[in-house]
Amino acid sequence: MTVTRRIHLSAPDIGPTEEAAVLHAIRSGWVAPAGPDLDAFEREVALRVGSGHAVGVSSGTAALHLALLGVGAGPGTVVIVPTLTFAATSNAVSYTGAEPVFVDCVPGTGNLDVDLLPELFDQLRAEGRRVAAVLAVDLNGSCADYARLVPLCAEAGVPLIEDSAQAIGATYRGRHAGTFGRLGVFSFNGNKIMTTSSGGMLVSDDADLIARARWLSTQAREPVAHYEHREIGYNYRLSNLLAALGRAQLRRLDGMIERRRALRERYAKLFSAAPGTRILGDGDPGSNCWLTSIVVDPDSAGWRVGQLGEHLAAHDIESRPMFKPMHRQPVHAHRRAVVTGAADTLFATGLSLPSGSGLSAEKRDRLFDVVERFLVRNG
Repeated sequence: MTVTRRIHLSAPDIGPTEEAAVLHAIRSGWVAPAGPDLDAFEREVALRVGSGHAVGVSSGTAALHLALLGVGAGPGTVVIVPTLTFAATSNAVSYTGAEPVFVDCVPGTGNLDVDLLPELFDQLRAEGRRVAAVLAVDLNGSCADYARLVPLCAEAGVPLIEDSAQAIGATYRGRHAGTFGRLGVFSFNGNKIMTTSSGGMLVSDDADLIARARWLSTQAREPVAHYEHREIGYNYRLSNLLAALGRAQLRRLDGMIERRRALRERYAKLFSAAPGTRILGDGDPGSNCWLTSIVVDPDSAGWRVGQLGEHLAAHDIESRPMFKPMHRQPVHAHRRAVVTGAADTLFATGLSLPSGSGLSAEKRDRLFDVVERFLVRNG
């Protein structure tokens, strides 16, 4: 096994439990996409988050695509999307032929600014546009403001889809992420808090929506002996082998969250003495702490966040700027956007720091020593 000194942003946390689970699945003979581990993984995720039904798919993006199709997104409709998100959120909207409309975030968490929605709903309604969905994102593992968002969408008659790609294991007021909308989406990509290498999960209390998503994910094959298709489907099913990996990860999820939370608390203590700095979403007791992102006011701090990133890179430590807002992406520059400047500011002043639960004690100590030396030198 190769040992590297590089400290990654969010490397997979894999060990003997996962190795044994995958080996058992291989030896069982269930190497085809479907199988008993996939069935069990769906049941276990649904039980964990308190959702009635779940379907495992090949990626979080595939789950978003199926969720949007389920609520009727398509040509002639619009979907409201937070501008501060990964490209997959808006890409899935484009797959359906719907038009994404981007909305800014609140500075404290980077999540959707709910205050901007009522006027936007009114404007779109006046224009005769049908809003197929609001696609909320639980950024860095902290839930959006669902206490306000859920009733607002209900009053407007607009389905809510929860992009909880980063938020498995997170809660909001005691309720699990992914369960506030008509459908919720999780990602198990290699950098997520738990992984199936590549994969995702779609959850809902609506059995019909999940049944249709399952059918579409298997090429929309009709239930006859020969191959017959009346609709276009997709090759989106999660494999049984990867589901076995996911089951092992799910059993370890609480411990992985606790280790990430401990890292965030250590960051918070270290930066508390640094003027002009804050942890994005700090103080959220339900966050799974997937990534810890620091936000820096250069006028107060006396240094720019990019300088910290360069310092970390010089010591073989990975960091990453906050997401470049979707309304600033060249592919979406022509799209409609309701912006306040909050996402632009977070992109300019935010940096995500190593947050992986699998970091060894040696790497954790080296990481914090490097950050502390930067702060002392620039204090």
